[in-house]
Amino acid sequence: MTNQIADFKRYLLVEKGLSQNTVSSYTRDLMKFKAYLEQQKLADFKQDRFVILNFLATLKAQAMANNSVIRMVSSLRKFYRFLLETEQITIDPMQQVDSPKKQQHLPQVLSQAEVKRLLAVPDTTTALGIRDRTILEVLYATGLRVSELTHLKLAELHLSLGLIQTLGKGDKERLIPIGDVAIEWIKRYLETSRPTFLKTGQSEPILFLNHYGRPFTRQGIWKNLKQMVRAAGIEKDITPHTLRHSFATHLLENGADLRVVQELLGHADISTTQIYTHVSQKHLREVYDRYHPRA
Repeated sequence: MTNQIADFKRYLLVEKGLSQNTVSSYTRDLMKFKAYLEQQKLADFKQDRFVILNFLATLKAQAMANNSVIRMVSSLRKFYRFLLETEQITIDPMQQVDSPKKQQHLPQVLSQAEVKRLLAVPDTTTALGIRDRTILEVLYATGLRVSELTHLKLAELHLSLGLIQTLGKGDKERLIPIGDVAIEWIKRYLETSRPTFLKTGQSEPILFLNHYGRPFTRQGIWKNLKQMVRAAGIEKDITPHTLRHSFATHLLENGADLRVVQELLGHADISTTQIYTHVSQKHLREVYDRYHPRA
C-alpha cells in the first residue's frame, strides 16, 4: 500500500487542497490499516470488504473511541474512492461497509457570566495583561479556531470595516465581523503592548506575539488560558475551543440564525453547526424551569 498511500496523499494536497493537518490525519489512519495487513500477512487489500470489516472489529476490540473508528471509516472511504477513480480497483468495498453511528457529545461552554469573569482576569496595567485580554476578546468575539488565531496577520485586520479575514480548514478564506469592544482592545494592544515585545528593527507579520517577540503557539495560548481559568475560579475543563463553542452558543441563545453561525464558524456542513442547537435547547429548558410558574 505504500505507493498508493503516497499517491493519495499528493492527491489530497494538490488536487483537493486539503490542509496538511487533515492530510496527516488521513495518512495516519491508512498507515494503521497497512500495519494491520502486514501483521495479518494479508497481501490483497484492494477489493476484500471482509478484510476491512475484520480490521474495524479489531479496533473496537482494542477499545478505540467510537469517534476514532468513525474517522477511520471516513479515511478508508476516501482512500478507496480514490483507488476507484484512478482505476486501480473495479469495485469499491467500502460501499458495503457501514459507518458506526456518531455519539453526540454536547460541547463544554462557558456561561455569559463566566466569560465576564474570565475577561476580568488579565492585569491590563501590564503589556502581557493587555495582550492576554485582547486574545480572549478576539476569541470570544469571532469564534476563531486557535490555529486561525495564532496565524492571524496584521494585514488581515480590517478594523475600519469591522472585519478580520482568516484562512480556515482546507485553506478556505472567510471574513468575520468583529465587535467594537474587541476592536478597541486590538488597537490598545497594537499601540501599547505589542511594540514592547519586538526587538529593535524586528518586523513580524503575525498579530499575537509571546514575550520573546515570536508568534504565539497553540500550546502557549492553551497554557495561558488554563492559568486564567484557574484565576477566574472556573472549574470546567476549558480549552481555547471552548470560547469558540461559547461564541456559537451565545449567538444562538440570543436569536442568531443557524446558517449565519455556520458561516461565521466556517463549517462546510450545517450538520456540524447543529450540535449547538442542542446546547441552546438546554438553555431554553433551564430558562423555562426557572421562570415559568407551572414548570
